[in-house]
Amino acid sequence: MASVEEDFPRGGTAKKPTESKTKVERTEVDNLFQSNEQAETKKRKGAAKDADKKFKKPKTGKGDRGLTLNAEAKCVEILHIKNLKEGTLMLGCVKDVTDFEVTVGLPCGMEGFLSIMNICDSYTKLLSEQLDSADTEEICSLQHLFYPGMVLRCILAKLDVGKQGSLSFQLSINPKLVNKALSSSTLKAGMALSGCVESVEDHGYIVDIGINGTKAFLPKNARENLPEELKVGQYLTCQVERVKNEGRVVHLSVSPPTAARVCAESQQGWNLTNLLPGLLVKATIKKVTKHGLILEFLSSFTGQVDFLHMEPEQTRSYTEGNEVQACVLYVEPSTRLVGLSLRSFLVQPGARIQHAPAAGERIGEVVKACKMVAMHHMSGAMVELPDKTLAFVHRNHLKEPNEPSNENRVLAMTEHTCRILNFSPIDQIHFVSVRKSVVEKRFHRYHDIQAGQLVEGTVSVLIGHGMVVHLSGQIKGLVPRTHLSDIILKNPEKKYTQGMRIKCRVLSVDADKKNLYLTRKKALVESALPLFLSYTDARPGLVSHGYIVCIKDFGCIVRFYNDVKGLVPLKELSSQPIINPEEIFYVGQVLKAKVLQCNPDKAKLVLSFKAAAEGDMDEVAHPQFDCEVGQRLEARIHKKSATGLEVAILPDEIRAVIPTMHLSDHLSNCPLLLESMQEGDTISNLICFSRNKQNIAISKKPTVRWSLEQGVFAKDFSEVTVGMQLIGWIKNLMPYGVFVEFPNGLVGLAPNSALADKFISNAAIVFQPGQTVMAKVTNLDVEKRRFLVTLKISEVICPEGDAQTRLINGLQERRAVTEMLAMRENSDLLQQLASLIVGQKLKLTVDTVDSGARFKSDDLAGATITATKDQVMGVELTLGQKVTAVILHVDILSRCVHVSILPTLVAKKKSLAEGLKYAAMVQHINQDFATISLGDTAQLTVIQTSCHLNEAFPSESDQLKAGMSLSVEVIEASCQELQGLALVSWVFTSPKQQAATFKNWERSRGHCFGDVVRGKVRTVKPASIQVTLEDGSTGSVHVSEVMELAKVPLGSFPTSTVKVGSEITARVIGGREVSSHRFLPFSHPKFKYNIPELTLIPSKLDENKDFKPVSAKEKINGYTVGEEIKCFVSKFNPKKKTLEVTTHPCVTMTVDLLGIITDPKYSSHPEKLYKIGQAVLAKVVEVTSGPQRCTLSLTGVHQLETGSVTLGMVTNSHPQFGVQVKLPFGNLGTAAVTDLRDAYKPNPLAGYSKDQLLRCFLLGKENGTWQLSLRLSRLNPEQSKLVKDPEVLSVDHLRAGQVIRGYVKSVSEHGVFIRLSMSITGRAQLQQCTKYYVKDHKVLSEHLPPNTLLTTKICSIDKEEGLVYLSLLPEDTGKPDVLPENLGLQLRPVGEKRTYDSKTTTCDSKKKKKRTASESVQKQLESQIAKKAKKSKTDDNDSGVEVYFREEEDKRDKEPKSDSVKKVTPSPAGPSRLQVAAGFSWDAHLSSLKPALAAQEGESSDGEDQDESKKPQKKTRHELQQEKKAAEKALVQRETELMDPSLRPQDAAAFERLLLASPNSSLLWLQYMAHHLQATQIEQARAVAERALKTISFREEQEKLNVWVALLNLENMYGSEESLKKVFERALQFCEPMPVYQQLADIYAKCNKTKEAEGLYKTMVRRFRQNKAVWLSYGAFLLQQGQSDGASVLLQRALKSLPTKESVDVIAKFAQLEFRYGDPEKGRTMFDKVLTSYPKRTDLWSVFLDLMFKHGSQKEVRALFDRVIALSVSVKKIKFFFKRYLEYEKKHGTPQTIQAVKEKAVEFVEAKGNKAAN
Repeated sequence: MASVEEDFPRGGTAKKPTESKTKVERTEVDNLFQSNEQAETKKRKGAAKDADKKFKKPKTGKGDRGLTLNAEAKCVEILHIKNLKEGTLMLGCVKDVTDFEVTVGLPCGMEGFLSIMNICDSYTKLLSEQLDSADTEEICSLQHLFYPGMVLRCILAKLDVGKQGSLSFQLSINPKLVNKALSSSTLKAGMALSGCVESVEDHGYIVDIGINGTKAFLPKNARENLPEELKVGQYLTCQVERVKNEGRVVHLSVSPPTAARVCAESQQGWNLTNLLPGLLVKATIKKVTKHGLILEFLSSFTGQVDFLHMEPEQTRSYTEGNEVQACVLYVEPSTRLVGLSLRSFLVQPGARIQHAPAAGERIGEVVKACKMVAMHHMSGAMVELPDKTLAFVHRNHLKEPNEPSNENRVLAMTEHTCRILNFSPIDQIHFVSVRKSVVEKRFHRYHDIQAGQLVEGTVSVLIGHGMVVHLSGQIKGLVPRTHLSDIILKNPEKKYTQGMRIKCRVLSVDADKKNLYLTRKKALVESALPLFLSYTDARPGLVSHGYIVCIKDFGCIVRFYNDVKGLVPLKELSSQPIINPEEIFYVGQVLKAKVLQCNPDKAKLVLSFKAAAEGDMDEVAHPQFDCEVGQRLEARIHKKSATGLEVAILPDEIRAVIPTMHLSDHLSNCPLLLESMQEGDTISNLICFSRNKQNIAISKKPTVRWSLEQGVFAKDFSEVTVGMQLIGWIKNLMPYGVFVEFPNGLVGLAPNSALADKFISNAAIVFQPGQTVMAKVTNLDVEKRRFLVTLKISEVICPEGDAQTRLINGLQERRAVTEMLAMRENSDLLQQLASLIVGQKLKLTVDTVDSGARFKSDDLAGATITATKDQVMGVELTLGQKVTAVILHVDILSRCVHVSILPTLVAKKKSLAEGLKYAAMVQHINQDFATISLGDTAQLTVIQTSCHLNEAFPSESDQLKAGMSLSVEVIEASCQELQGLALVSWVFTSPKQQAATFKNWERSRGHCFGDVVRGKVRTVKPASIQVTLEDGSTGSVHVSEVMELAKVPLGSFPTSTVKVGSEITARVIGGREVSSHRFLPFSHPKFKYNIPELTLIPSKLDENKDFKPVSAKEKINGYTVGEEIKCFVSKFNPKKKTLEVTTHPCVTMTVDLLGIITDPKYSSHPEKLYKIGQAVLAKVVEVTSGPQRCTLSLTGVHQLETGSVTLGMVTNSHPQFGVQVKLPFGNLGTAAVTDLRDAYKPNPLAGYSKDQLLRCFLLGKENGTWQLSLRLSRLNPEQSKLVKDPEVLSVDHLRAGQVIRGYVKSVSEHGVFIRLSMSITGRAQLQQCTKYYVKDHKVLSEHLPPNTLLTTKICSIDKEEGLVYLSLLPEDTGKPDVLPENLGLQLRPVGEKRTYDSKTTTCDSKKKKKRTASESVQKQLESQIAKKAKKSKTDDNDSGVEVYFREEEDKRDKEPKSDSVKKVTPSPAGPSRLQVAAGFSWDAHLSSLKPALAAQEGESSDGEDQDESKKPQKKTRHELQQEKKAAEKALVQRETELMDPSLRPQDAAAFERLLLASPNSSLLWLQYMAHHLQATQIEQARAVAERALKTISFREEQEKLNVWVALLNLENMYGSEESLKKVFERALQFCEPMPVYQQLADIYAKCNKTKEAEGLYKTMVRRFRQNKAVWLSYGAFLLQQGQSDGASVLLQRALKSLPTKESVDVIAKFAQLEFRYGDPEKGRTMFDKVLTSYPKRTDLWSVFLDLMFKHGSQKEVRALFDRVIALSVSVKKIKFFFKRYLEYEKKHGTPQTIQAVKEKAVEFVEAKGNKAAN
């Protein structure tokens, strides 16, 4: 309170300090030059005695040297941890540097940590900028700023206490902390200061020395000793060269980096306040003791040198009065203890500190036969190691922790065994321990642990990915979650509890990174097998336990120790064949594995589960298989997978595998056969091609079966000979060749050169895995047991009739698939399709005519019957026409029949003669098979697409295609196996034709660029002309080279002007390659071409005119965007739907679909608009250089303009964005849901699908995207009808009261947001959405998904802010309520709904200055007194203003009063929703208000009327008696009313009367304010508040606070920001600041002024950071706003700011807030973490249970109860939780669960009883 009152005085003049206070202040000033011992010892009760020992009492007399400025120590000690305090300055030496922290060695063996955030302010700022933006300059890492051995001046910034009580020193080198005692006035030339580089300038560096108002500059020429460029944050020790402008500017120079080498002088102004470590001083030895020296330096300062910092060689030479040079080691500011060092490495110039011992790393080493040479009772002892090295034992390590100290006994021992703990670089000595527990400790550091060791540890904590186990104080390891047990534990907390001792085995250890991984798997911990700690340990034949870390299709990866891992191939997993290992094994499984192969150099290890299992079985006899390689088999399908079939060989049910590729010689048949087979089917005609001890592989390939039955195979490698011909299949494709597998597991390599007679560079193009091939052995390598083969057709001998046999087998396989599918599905259609054969004629009806035709048939209903355009060529078809067609192919899987109606095929069939040759044509291709027609015989048959097993087609031109001509020879006119079709053999062309073609190709190489040639036109095509030249070669004329471009009419076909057979003169302008017909570039004039490209343009034929070749790049770069060019249609790409046009033989350009058409009706067949070879006019849209590309438009426009209509293609539809459309010329657009149509539909996006074409109106372009409208009124304004839902272009087009329709955008806790147009969104508050009372907005969001069409009424419009407030209530819209009645929701009271009809409902209306009094003010006024005012028995006594909806209660309260004589006349407006005693309606308009005095006037006039009515009539005695009784009764009632405090006053006089009796009642004052607010008397209400503040006693702080809060509410509602700020500032002066801040923040939050509230909260957490309630209030606010991440950040800030003891409660409170306002799952996680660390906090367990009752499932609640009753707390507390558990089960559980709880309680009691008995 005192501090708060000083900051916020309560008024009045400040009191003058008394005499006593003045004396105290003067004493403190005098003591500046004396010891602060007395003040310090009062604060530190326990350290009083130690302080007396250390320091002498202050001297008061005069000495030889004047005053002694600090006390002299009685006994010299080393610096102990317990004496360290925050603010201590020390000299440190860098030991280690990591990414975010520097480990610093401190004096006396201590160690501190320098965080990356404690370097300097400029470096911290640079880090923050780096996090916020990626563009910040490169930041120097800590490794570049610090190095081991570097000496630093540092300050102890913070003392952290660990969980086990260990201290951690957080250091800082920030100059603002290190040099905080210095000021600009104290700076003198010659001073040695430390600082950090703040910025790098042109001529030097600005150095931060931590002194406000002083700029320190280091010129670049003043850093001779630091040749490297300095970085921001670099630590420097500098010497002050010059001081300018009274210390505002300082020039520096850099001395050697180890320490300042300039002696500090007293003239420089050094004193105990600003003395810095690292300074060199000249000192005089004042006293020599056994344990050190006491020195006097800088004239009058006293310091001590402990024995560790005396130079060892000069220990005996130190005498009193000697002059020495010393270095300041540490300065403790509170006790003013100064430690000095005389060690040469700190004092001598140029000396460097060794951060590590010269003899090497010895930490953790146990050394025997050590001698103790000296004992320093207050510090420790010096020990001499066997190598004569001195070491130091701290006094704490001379004994065990709980033993009494006996230093003499330790000193008397002749020998000691020590463990080296650490090396102190600043002391240059090892620190050791003679504790027996430390020496005998098994593990002192991570280097002592080896993988495979069995260790014992203590369970520390369970985390998400495992369990932390402590092996010793500083060593901890992680047991990964998969290693907690042999199986995966779902609830590990049931098995492991904190503090449990467990036994583990070390999996791996990384001592440098301090990573230790352990396992609890029983099989690994108890394994007696040899351990594989390295690959050299894994010798072939050894067996060890390992665990699976990864499961792949090719096997399992098993891991051992120290990252030793190996592969178990698929065949070594089990004795049974396994196809899918994931079904058998799981990650983490422990298995025995036997080493098959190991290569330590390459770290490769091959293992076997199967071999290890066989070793365990002691060679149990395996079942003998009766089948041999080459034996025919029958099998039943056991399991089917994508890779093949698992079968059981009959009759012995022996398991085997049929790979998918071994089902047929034709790879296209393999998936069909696999599809048709089912589990349980029996397969015949199988043959075994490979077997080993456990696995059998069988094949159904007919060719392989034939070779095995005929004996054409090798049983093993020894039988393979050069020249042997074998049947095999492709196993693998490699870049250098193909591996071919043969029976019995033999594999040979066919190099690329031996694949085909033509060289093939890429085998993957022509061969497929599994393809059957015929190979001939060419080379044999006996030593390496490998051989080479050739697949060249010219070198292998094919068996006679092989092609025909394979054809028959392939067609029979397809036939079997068809029949099997037809039989299995029992479908009439499939049975009819199965009965169809190639060549059969059908009667069909034309259904559709496109590029081809589709037909329908009554007999094949449901089947697709199609004919390609080649099969209907020359036949005119009309819809509904009856035709006769012949079957080419039947695809039973897709239910498709391919037919032809060509007259040559439908004609009457002619008979075939065997042995004759026919010219055949390919009609249809289906993978491995083709249907061909034989000449003019109308006969069809089927052939294979390859004549030979090894046939390879390097290019597509070599492959068989529809329309290709063949030469066939009939072998059998009607083959029974082919269902009556002819069996033929075929070849491509005759050898003579091939030779002629070769000669023509040779002759065509003679033409050069520019040659004039003559020839005859052979063919004329729309896009080119073929010319036969005089030398017999063929040339080509491009459509653009027929005539001059300017003379070509648009729409014409230039090639049509040239007639076939006419003789022409042409000139060579280029050429094309024979194979690809690619236009060759003009690289050299003498270049010779294969097919010459010619021109017929007269201007180019003149030989005298030389014309240069034009490249495609030059041609395309010559075009400009928007230019009109004439071009010719080349072809249409149906897949991409693009049109290719050409302007030159080397230039081809594309036109997108949207650049071709302008009407969607042409979208299905845009190629019909333009014919090939036609001349068209196009505009250039885009020209790109890399790659060379030019895009054109045929629509007449090349860019989009606002207000125009264009065509677009739908790409996507999104509920929030609307319809996304691809526009011409690479543009994108979006049409909002309100711009899709003139009359809204309930589901606006339903009619739009991907790739749909639309006409769009361009509204405008924003951020590169066009805003579109699809409204008919925009697209066709003339034809559009009356618009039902007009466009809303701006808020100005709307008016209050208007009924408008819109689409739901989103639903949140702030209301329903409704999209009225593309840019305008209105909001309906939750109260305005439905007549039902809705607690959670999620109810609305479930029934109002996005884009729900709603009718709404505009309540009000804020045009300045662009806000539209809407209503969805049925009485406003005339539509049913948005929520259905069957939800069972409670109806909202009638008065409540009217509340929001006024425009003054929302706090968002910032511009309204005059408003009627609203219930929000009333609620806030009342809420301030709700806590303090006691509730009366009557309903009217809880508050002076009725806040909630009490219309019905008011009616009930007023009914009994009707019996009284004096009646209150009701207001003409009728009863209102919110009423005060005066009858004021909170939602009435100002014009309808009635003064509050109306009630009293009504009473008086009523009395007068009675008096007047008495005069004209004479009353009887009885009436007079009745009147007398009534008058007396009324008088008594009036007196009772005046005495009843619960009745509310009706006028100002009544309030004044009550306030005279109770002037300190804030309740009355607030009711008085509300009385004025009812009459909209704002100023009177303010005046009442001011009176209240003056009248209420100053002792009634809460009462005054209530009035202040009411005044704040008043100003917030009716005042301005300025008036509110003034009231707030006044309130802060007269009240406790924190509650005032909190109340104003609540006011802002309730009025949705989130920005103001958040700003206020930020101020609060800065000002009241030690107040827990502020952090909690801010957290609740953030969570209510949905800022969960912000609340998490705030929690971390709160934990740093608040005391440590508050941390648990703060986290628990934030977790409760998460449950209430945020994410319950997050809250549950927070509680789990807290209770894991503090399991005995039963109060938190109880809170957690209460929250889980509301937010958790029954399963989760029961699990939580089980955890609670297992706690190790008192029986009384456990009994309480058992009671709660039982109550919960009685309410929510079943009899079984209730009984289970009782049994658990009995078990608990019995366990406690047994424990007590034991």
